[in-house]
Amino acid sequence: MNMPGRPNRQLAVALAYRSGDAAPKVVASGRGLIAQAIIERAKEHGVFVHESEELVAMLMQVELDQHIPPALYLAVAELLAWLYRLERGEIPAIPSTGKTS
Repeated sequence: MNMPGRPNRQLAVALAYRSGDAAPKVVASGRGLIAQAIIERAKEHGVFVHESEELVAMLMQVELDQHIPPALYLAVAELLAWLYRLERGEIPAIPSTGKTS
């Protein structure tokens, strides 16, 4: 949500999941220029960037190097399933609007 009189600041959160971890961890988060740097670094390394203002807002509350809370497991699992299908070429990188011309 953009507050009156305040510029809309970009937010970004990076997650990592390693075999043996109980859940994904927040490995980077930031606002403004830091968020832009996180996104640019992800793209430079071929990491897909998913935009969800609601999920990012919730993940911004998680401390760095902490596992995501159980309340976010389902949302993050859905995101990981999307990434898995995307990497396998099962879905397009740009979501379809469902409209036909």
